Amino acid sequence: MEISRKKAVVALSGGVDSSVTALLLQKQGYEVEGITGKMTDTSASDIVCKNAKRVADKLGIKHHVLDVSEGFKKKVIDYFENSYAIGETPNPCIVCNECFKWGEIFDFAINNLGADVFATGHYAEIRKVDDLYKLYPAKDEHKDQLYFLYRLGQRELSKTLFPLHSYTKSEVRQMAFDYDLPPKSSKESQDICFIQKPMTTKKFLTDKFGVRKGVFVDVKTGEKLGEHEGSYLYTIGQRKGIGIAAPYPLYVIDIDAKNNVVYLGRNEDNFYTEANICDLRLSYPIKEKEFDAKVKIRYNMPAQKAHVEISGSEAKIKFLEPINSVTKGQAGVFYDMIDGHLIGGGKVC
Repeated sequence: MEISRKKAVVALSGGVDSSVTALLLQKQGYEVEGITGKMTDTSASDIVCKNAKRVADKLGIKHHVLDVSEGFKKKVIDYFENSYAIGETPNPCIVCNECFKWGEIFDFAINNLGADVFATGHYAEIRKVDDLYKLYPAKDEHKDQLYFLYRLGQRELSKTLFPLHSYTKSEVRQMAFDYDLPPKSSKESQDICFIQKPMTTKKFLTDKFGVRKGVFVDVKTGEKLGEHEGSYLYTIGQRKGIGIAAPYPLYVIDIDAKNNVVYLGRNEDNFYTEANICDLRLSYPIKEKEFDAKVKIRYNMPAQKAHVEISGSEAKIKFLEPINSVTKGQAGVFYDMIDGHLIGGGKVC
């Protein structure tokens, strides 16, 4: 009698990482199927679905397309636009992960396709420790993606696999070549999937909001330094693209979206020792309300030592050393001081 195999449904994007994820699970003996979320009603999204189908055909697995474009518009694109409108800098990948990859797509894979596990090409490791599922850094420190996964809880982690955690990106790409997978020569995917080149974020936002003339103001003196075409075009810590001549480099220090004012100053004006976090989400239940941790307030920064104080759905982060560019709308994510596993995080507010 044949022993039934576990079914793994892989989120296929048509890229190298998800393709090799499906390959590895197939080699491990799983019954593998692919699923692709159609995020937008555009030709770019159609191409993603076609590329994923090519991978599925190459591997000889079933492929499903789930149209989530209506919800994606409301929960991700509208959120993205609204964040800039109120002077925040959004992180759409985190929202997409929560609402779609581990929302509608995850639920469809488990409930409709009968998956035992859901898998993606993220670089992170899930370990079961004392009956709790915890997220640990991947082998490839340059690709570690815990920051984008902090909103996953025990339900999601208990049914998720990240097969790439023990590989470097170069090893993954080599496997794609060795097995002649369709995306073997493809470039890294874009950060914002719904803004395709030659469209830029600046043009996307200008098309949405139009030109809104406002002023640049010196954060220390209150002096008017010049004019801009909309506060939504700027983010905290930005230096390039300001276009004002000064005897020293100017940085965006603060944004008053209501009055369409962008405050500028020197780099040293942009350092802080505290950050407030709201909409807190913990990866697993913890008893401690105060603890030391390593914290990131944006993805591409080294984690910094800090003290975390939790109060309900909020947290106060007190850094041991001043950090620059505390940006509302980004994620503040904290990690264990000893082994680096993810504890939780929230929105900088």
